[in-house]
Amino acid sequence: MKRLFVTALLASAAIAHAQTAASAAPASAAKKELVQKLLVLQQPGIEGMARNLVEQPAARMMQAAGQALQQQVSSEKREAVGNAIETDIKKYVDDVTPIVRDRAIKLAPSTIGAMLEEKFTEDELKQLVAWLESPVNKKYAQLGPEMQSNFTQKLVADARPLVEPRLQALDAKLRASLGVPGLAPAAAASAPTKAAAPKKAASK
Repeated sequence: MKRLFVTALLASAAIAHAQTAASAAPASAAKKELVQKLLVLQQPGIEGMARNLVEQPAARMMQAAGQALQQQVSSEKREAVGNAIETDIKKYVDDVTPIVRDRAIKLAPSTIGAMLEEKFTEDELKQLVAWLESPVNKKYAQLGPEMQSNFTQKLVADARPLVEPRLQALDAKLRASLGVPGLAPAAAASAPTKAAAPKKAASK
């Protein structure tokens, strides 16, 4: 689970950097040191956001490929084609993730760092560092993925009966407009779930 602190900063970093351009007073050496420490503490979150930027479009491509396999590739060729597609997408993620991660880390001081210097006092920065280094925060961060996973599973199970009929109706309407067959029920049922589902479709 991304920390709200990192998400909020990254969401507005570009605007904040433009607003602070030339008018802010130079930060003290102590303040700059605190900002640097915060950037180091937040680096896992920054790297995670960069990784998500790469993985999300790749997951959408995997899902589209899984659907195309079922509709356009003969059954005897699906496994080989699916494996090749999965290998290509994995290679793309492995190749591009380090590039985006390195750019994110390089960009952080001039965006997130600049915003921290402008918006927070030295005392506030000290409090932030103390919080991020605290055992309570570390425990919360460790529980984050488990909490998100549990919540997502419950949400999917709870919302599926309400969403699935509408999804199937939309699929049928779009397919009718395009004049092509609708998705099989299994494929439609997997659509609201996470990106792991397309991998199964791609490997059949």
